[in-house]
Amino acid sequence: MTFCLETVFIKPKKDAQIKSAIILLHGYGGDGKDISMLSLNWKRYLPNTIFICPNGHEPCSINPSGYQWFDLTNDDTKHILEESIKAEKKLKKFIDEIKSEFGLKNQQICLSGFSQGCMMSINLGLTAEKEFSCIVGFSGKIIDQNDLKLRIKNSTNTLLIHGEKDQVVSPNYMLEAKDFFMRNNICIETHLIKNCDHHIPIEASSIALNYILKKIK
Repeated sequence: MTFCLETVFIKPKKDAQIKSAIILLHGYGGDGKDISMLSLNWKRYLPNTIFICPNGHEPCSINPSGYQWFDLTNDDTKHILEESIKAEKKLKKFIDEIKSEFGLKNQQICLSGFSQGCMMSINLGLTAEKEFSCIVGFSGKIIDQNDLKLRIKNSTNTLLIHGEKDQVVSPNYMLEAKDFFMRNNICIETHLIKNCDHHIPIEASSIALNYILKKIK
């Protein structure tokens, strides 16, 4: 099958049945290969899981060798929201293709992402008709709380992890997101990683894996 996004797939070992999927969304200027590195440790504990790492649908404005889910060279909040919704529509089509190709339902799929990919995972996860297994976000935020509140359709369990010293996306955004989730009665766990800037350290990867193992079907 041809998918609407160029994608890196890490499949289970030969003859292992695919029972679940983790969709990993990269950050601004990254690509599927970058974010697929998370699977190196995780796949040992998830032998029946396929890891799906699409490239963003647009070349990155400041890094043409990478990709973006939405443009960040224009910091107008309305523009960012409009562009993120375009990416959301593309990703929803992609997820439908994945579900059809591998015979999966939302509850068998974890949505995860870093930075801009985390932002997309939150919107995708909470605006779908049916709950996903879980959302796992690293170093991100809610793009627009007012917009998301109007569009929430489910209560997918969510884990957010952030670096204490992140100067790209402030850790305050994680606290704001936690408050939003709690006010909307969505189960949320958060972890602040000490002495960590804008990246995913081993500690964060391990916390995420343990969470996913409890949630994924």
